[in-house]
Amino acid sequence: MSAHPAAHFPTSHFPTAQVPAAQVPASELAHAAPHSTLLDDELLVRPLAERDWAEVVPLEARAYGESGLSEGGEALRSRHRAAPDYCFTVEHKGEFGGYLLALPYPLGHCPDLSRAESPAPLGSSNLHAHDLVVTERLRGRGLAPRLLTFLADTARDRGHTTISLVAVRGSEVLWAPLGYLPHPEVRLPASYGDRAVYMSMPLHP
Repeated sequence: MSAHPAAHFPTSHFPTAQVPAAQVPASELAHAAPHSTLLDDELLVRPLAERDWAEVVPLEARAYGESGLSEGGEALRSRHRAAPDYCFTVEHKGEFGGYLLALPYPLGHCPDLSRAESPAPLGSSNLHAHDLVVTERLRGRGLAPRLLTFLADTARDRGHTTISLVAVRGSEVLWAPLGYLPHPEVRLPASYGDRAVYMSMPLHP
């Protein structure tokens, strides 16, 4: 979905507000899943697991089905297979709260929503924020900017120098204030529709 966050935040089109994640004592992190991050007492971001697909696929369909931007379960899984270290599940108070998919992708390019991803990760200094959706019960709480900040911090830590997304359904007005710049010269796959805009942002050290 390269850029249709549903919070409604399409990704591949994500914004990333520069708000530092909460500092959590090591003692608290010890109770979280390995490689997970506590953003606060209620919000946990952890690697996406096999059990999550039963929630991820229907949530994605609800978020994008009516607009024709849903890519389906197999395409979603293929993004995860291509870059599992950049795909995350959001938990709120211990319950499924959404997901975040990203993958290294050459700047100026993005996944085609109508096609599955290559099984081999694409090495790139750019990280592409492909999709972010939070559950209906959590929308309107400002979670998406925090999650995108988490993703930008993750990208910096892993040596990426830029982050990109595809803004759909006019969502570029949401991402521009966060530092994303439009690149109208970039031609996008037809699967994104007529109003999609490729955007990117430098990740300063």
